[in-house]
Amino acid sequence: MKQFKLSGIVVPIITPIDKEENVNEAKLRAQVDYVIEGGVSGILAFGSNGEFYMVEEDEQERVLKIILDQAKGRVPVYMGIGAISTKKCIRIAKMAQRLGADAISVLQPMFLKPTEDELFLHFKSIADSVPEMPMLLYNNPGRTGYTMSGNLVERLAHEVKNIVGMKDTISGMDHTRELIKVVKSQIPSFEIYSGFDDNFAHNVLAGGNGCIGALSNVVPEVCSAWVRAFRENDLAGIAKGQQTIDRLMDLYAVRSPFLPVIKEACKLRGVAASSTGTFRKAHPR
Repeated sequence: MKQFKLSGIVVPIITPIDKEENVNEAKLRAQVDYVIEGGVSGILAFGSNGEFYMVEEDEQERVLKIILDQAKGRVPVYMGIGAISTKKCIRIAKMAQRLGADAISVLQPMFLKPTEDELFLHFKSIADSVPEMPMLLYNNPGRTGYTMSGNLVERLAHEVKNIVGMKDTISGMDHTRELIKVVKSQIPSFEIYSGFDDNFAHNVLAGGNGCIGALSNVVPEVCSAWVRAFRENDLAGIAKGQQTIDRLMDLYAVRSPFLPVIKEACKLRGVAASSTGTFRKAHPR
């Protein structure tokens, strides 16, 4: 199995659409170039910020092809998977492997609230279906209604060889810090990312690997400078990055869901905005 090494800030890239609610290829390609040139460490297709829940599988396949083609190996690209059915997750995982994605990221099933044993089998079955592909767990209790325990993550990390990391989307650091303490202390190569941009510095200082946050769609150059400040032990640069991102976190509070705000902010910066802001049927304006 190839090693999946990401450390820094990964962009959960937006999915630009046109007035007919079709994926806008030109704007997607422009967004890929914008974030790569801005210095992001990697690209996640169809995370929550990419509106995976609104896009059919054939469209997801088309989008992933476009991103991989435009990225041209400049940064790792991995595929976000968010489905209730294990069978559907496996189908998307195999599609991502076939197209050449570097890894997959799998959200815990929403709505069902499965037991830990059921969750273990769900994630293990997906990972086993693509044994040579690295897989990250994705914990987002704000959207699924429950959180993945440290015991479950530890068990998966120990027993499933290609589960190599996790994104933890929780506003505070308590849960993420516990994962770092429990899992990374035993498996140092296991990568743990925060899902909120302002937790990046705390994550790294606690021993984690960075964050996968939406603001890198808007200000990738700020995010990459923040990463660089850490690598160069530049305390002033680290503080400047934290203060800038703290101010930009106000974008999340403009409205709920916040996705149209991120797209509008991209538009204001002269890059890939959707004609409708986001999918109208899901989020009427």
